Amino acid sequence: MNFLAGTWVGEWLAGLGRITLLSRDAIASCLTFKFSRRDLLYQIYFIGIKSQSVVLVTGAFTGMVLAAQTFFQFHKVKMDTATLAVVSVSMCSELGPVLTALMVSGRVGAAIAAEIGTMRVTEQIDALRTLATHPVDYLVVPRLIASNIALPLLTVESMAIGIAASYFVGVNLLGIDPTYAWYNMLKYSHDSDVMIGLVKSVVFGGIIALIGCYKGMTCSMGADGVGRATTEAVVFASITVLISNFFLTMTLEQLCVILGI
Repeated sequence: MNFLAGTWVGEWLAGLGRITLLSRDAIASCLTFKFSRRDLLYQIYFIGIKSQSVVLVTGAFTGMVLAAQTFFQFHKVKMDTATLAVVSVSMCSELGPVLTALMVSGRVGAAIAAEIGTMRVTEQIDALRTLATHPVDYLVVPRLIASNIALPLLTVESMAIGIAASYFVGVNLLGIDPTYAWYNMLKYSHDSDVMIGLVKSVVFGGIIALIGCYKGMTCSMGADGVGRATTEAVVFASITVLISNFFLTMTLEQLCVILGI
């Protein structure tokens, strides 16, 4: 049992070291602008535009159910008009970036791992090295930059549609006074909430792209290896997003307090 535990810990540390080295190479390549601009534009389209439908649906219904549940509890203490303020702060700083990242990791993370994993199995990555093309420059960097560009934009859309849907439900279905609801939302929502959400979305975008690329480039040979890498990319990216969200929340909130934002 101790041997198995030691082996698992050793493999986990080795994987952590490999993904750290991959991150270092990707960041260095980003700074030297060795990536293809054409591939970057396609990845922005694939990650950003083609993910809009799932992000908008998730944001809208999250805002609606959050508004309903908040109203049902606040109505007991006659705080109906504070419903939209709670939804706004929650969508901007927490639910917007986290749910967007989870949806994108399920769609894009799996696609990245499957695509690069197939290239590894069919030895296309080895062919790139033969042609003096660094796989990190050609495969990883466009996806990493595109994720860091697309995810904040998707997060903003999720925030906006979630707040709009909650306003519709609160005013038209639950009978909340629109004037006071809007006033309280503007009063208790701050620029720091939006900034925290955007910073989180940039970090989450990097996590999704790096884990997807890493799992694809290190998958075992065969169709079974590609399938396992695809599953692990989604699971590991989602877990990493949820874990990092806690530490980002604590760090960014404290930083805002220190800076007086």
